[in-house]
Amino acid sequence: MAKSKMKGAQGKAKFSKHLEVEPIRPGYKGSERLANKVALITGGDSGIGRSVALYFSREGADIAIVYETSDDDAAETKRLVENEGRECLTIKKDISKESNCIKIIEDVKKNFGQLDVLVNNAGRHEEDLSIKDISDAQLKKTFEVNTYSMFYLCKAAIKLLSKGGCIINTASVVAYRGSEHLLDYSATKGAIVAFTRSLAQNVIEKDIRVNAVAPGPIWTPLVIEAFDEEHLKKFGKDTPMKRAGYPFEVAPAFVYLACDDSSYVTGQVLHINGGDTMSS
Repeated sequence: MAKSKMKGAQGKAKFSKHLEVEPIRPGYKGSERLANKVALITGGDSGIGRSVALYFSREGADIAIVYETSDDDAAETKRLVENEGRECLTIKKDISKESNCIKIIEDVKKNFGQLDVLVNNAGRHEEDLSIKDISDAQLKKTFEVNTYSMFYLCKAAIKLLSKGGCIINTASVVAYRGSEHLLDYSATKGAIVAFTRSLAQNVIEKDIRVNAVAPGPIWTPLVIEAFDEEHLKKFGKDTPMKRAGYPFEVAPAFVYLACDDSSYVTGQVLHINGGDTMSS
């Protein structure tokens, strides 16, 4: 769900090795922290979303993933989850439309009869060196996919989420430090942080927790597709750890926020970014 306007994309294939890293840490042992739970994950077909789906399933949850285009990727996530002995429902929908988001929640209810964890993870970005290059159509689409969809899904899911349920939103380090080449994307991620904090207050009396995870540079298909070769060569090297991370290093934060270990945590953002210090 990404498109790059940058030049010099030749030679990017060599970075695909970063996508071959397993989506779950070798030797990770689940402890049934999400037993008998049902989790809905947008963008669950690849990258961070796939890793979260696999960690959740190893912790005992059944999974529903939402994706837009890649049937093969969705099928692979389904296979991985089912190999953990859990059920995986795949839903192909454009989440930028509210009617589709309502239908997604209806499908989850019909298939599982419950929803315990909503992970709003899907996102898109296009790289632009100048604000003048960002069209009205691009700006609108980026906000529709990254931010509007969260409103739509949360609005529909609140009716189904169980008492003690939780919502986890994927923010980004760029919500805090900005990004000169991802202006509209950064704006959506800043909105997500504010939305997370506000919704947490709004639904606290319903015994629903709302938190977010703000990854730093992470190797995902979106990154490989969106950035040119020169950007990829230095991707993540400006972090204190001098490297980009992998989805399996981010997903455990979602496990923590989804289970009872974080029962006294709401309206917060966890930063998984290789050592960058954020203001909050």
